[in-house]
Parts: sequence; C-alpha cells; structure tokens
Amino acid sequence: MTDKHSRLTVDGATVLITGGTGSFGSTVIPRLAEAGAKEIRVFSRDELKQHEMRQRMSGMPVKFYVGDIRDPDALAVAMRGVDHVFHAAALKQVPSCEFFPEEAVKTNVTGSHNVLQAALHAGVSKVVLLSTDKAVLPINAMGMTKALMEKLGTAFARTHPDGPVVSTVRYGNVMMSRGSVIPLFVDQFRKGKPFTVTDPHMTRFLMPLADAVALVEHAFEHAETGDLFVKKAPAATVADLASAVAIALGAPDHPIQMIGTRHSEKLYETLATNEELQRSQDQGAFLRVGSDMRDLNYEKYYEEGTRSIGNDDYTSHNTERLDVVTTVALLHANAEFNTLIG
Repeated sequence: MTDKHSRLTVDGATVLITGGTGSFGSTVIPRLAEAGAKEIRVFSRDELKQHEMRQRMSGMPVKFYVGDIRDPDALAVAMRGVDHVFHAAALKQVPSCEFFPEEAVKTNVTGSHNVLQAALHAGVSKVVLLSTDKAVLPINAMGMTKALMEKLGTAFARTHPDGPVVSTVRYGNVMMSRGSVIPLFVDQFRKGKPFTVTDPHMTRFLMPLADAVALVEHAFEHAETGDLFVKKAPAATVADLASAVAIALGAPDHPIQMIGTRHSEKLYETLATNEELQRSQDQGAFLRVGSDMRDLNYEKYYEEGTRSIGNDDYTSHNTERLDVVTTVALLHANAEFNTLIG
C-alpha cells in the first residue's frame, strides 16, 4: 500500500482543480491545505455544489470559480497565477455520453485541450489529467473521449517539452464515488428493492477513494512529462460485490435480480494494454508507463519494427480477485461506506 499521508510539495503554491466539487476534490483539498498550499481554486459549473463545499471547507484557503472547461476565457481567468492543475472535470456517465456523444466530445476532448492551453499560457508547472479504465480499448463514447484526452496529454507533452509537466493517471471504479454501484445497492436496500446485477460474472476493479487520490499524488510528485500512471487494484465479480454489500448491511439474504448486460458495457475492464506494459516500470503499488515520444519520422519503424513480449493486458479478470469475504472486509475498511450506512 502507498503512504496516504505523505506530504505533497505544494507549500506556498496555488493549485487549481477542475471539476473540484466531486469526490476527488473533496478528498484532496484538505490534503493540499495540510501541505501548505497558499490557495486552492475550484473551477466547476455547479454553483450549488460549490456553495455546499464552501460550507464544508470553511477555514481552508479555497476559492471558487464558476465556469465551464469548454470556455477558454473562463479558464484563462481562473488559471492566472496558478502553479499546479488537477484536471478532474469530465462527463463521466456512460449512458449520457452514449445519447449525447457530441457533448462528451465538447467536455472531455475540447475542454481538456482548453485546460492544457490555458495552463501553458499561464506558466503552470504541473498538470495531472484524471482518466479511467474505460479509456483502454474503449467501446463507448465516454471511454473514447477519455482516451482522446489521454492522447491530447501525450501529444502536448511531445510538442511542448519546455511547458508544464503533464501526466495522466488511470484508475478503475472508485468505491462510493457518485453514480457507482455500491451507493446504488445501498439505496435499493433502503427502498426494499432487490439489488440489480447485470452479469454475475462481470468483474470490476475496486479502489477506495484514498487510493485513487494517492495515485494522483504519486503522479504529481514523480512524473516526467508524458507519463501515465496506473494504480494496481484488486477486482471482484459484481455478484460477489452484491453479496458482500448485503452482508455488510446485515441482510445476507437480500434478493439479487439479474437484469442482463447493458448497452456499451464490458465483461471486464482494462487498466493497461499489453503494449503499455512492455514499456512500463513497476513502482510497487503503481505502474509507470513512459510516454511514446516518437516523432512523425516513421521510416525506421517500417524497417526495424518493434518487439512485443507477451500478450496479456492488465484487466479486472487477471488481477488479484477478491471473494465475498475479502470484499466485505474492504467495504468495512472504507470510511465513506461506513458513513453511508450509518
């Protein structure tokens, strides 16, 4: 496990978090304040969530900016004087992105481009882009647009070697995050409804929010420009996860209803492809994938090619597999879950 209490090197710095009212922002802001950040700026669209966060974060050096990453002018204002950026703003709900892919492109692709350009013009030192396992071998619009965001980060690092240090983090399902399945199960339980499970054999990575934040902090502290970081994580089948939630709620016999796989849903998720693994560095709890910094001169690759070893991606099917008992233990160790169930 990583040291979740290591000190970030942000003493006296101004830090901007796009989409900062979400789960990530709520967790990292107190850590940034503890580490001595001079000012923490939250840039997001939802003024109600900003108001609620302002009340929760009273006494911390947090300043709020209402704006959309689609708007370069609003970003330019918020970015003035910023030292570091955590880019968490995105359209993340798979069904919404499927029905409105053009909106996913505007936010996840064009918006991310705007963030990088604003950071460049503002003289920002470091930018960490937050991505998802759905960006790997994507089959839905959300994953495709997040994959393009990753490509934007790599291309930016390649073409602006003297600009901000740009890195990307990629993680799987964050337990208890907004829209995730565990809060859905708890809500169904409270309403007396069965847990709805798509495919009992489907696997998903399980990562506590603290581990996701630790991944971002690791990238912030150790990245070279263009790097991609992955946090190793265990996984469970959705059937075992549902059973574990039922046991944790004290209702082991709570009914589970199989509803079938939904549109644009994978049987398992992938955190790193075989090709990425071949150029990765094992850093204990993390994998560092160095940037592909090739230029447009591809002649040598036509003549020499590259050698690939192995054929396995890093997926929720071949990572450490949790059973019901170990999943229950992970739930009980999760502070957000214990708060939710009271």
